[in-house]
Amino acid sequence: MQTTEIRIEGMSCEGCVKNISSVLAALPGVCAAEVSLEKASADVEFDPAQIDRAALCAAIEDAGFDAS
Repeated sequence: MQTTEIRIEGMSCEGCVKNISSVLAALPGVCAAEVSLEKASADVEFDPAQIDRAALCAAIEDAGFDAS
């Protein structure tokens, strides 16, 4: 397993946090995702054999947020 921190811009409330958490949890290879409104980031634990960091960022961006 691998862990990465992804900076997220555009979150304004706990609804945004829940939305991003759901998006990440639904991805194959994601074991855990902790999204923080205060830190404007997500800590994601994932299996690099199934998904990579770029795909995680793309999923967040597809949900309407900026990820880097």
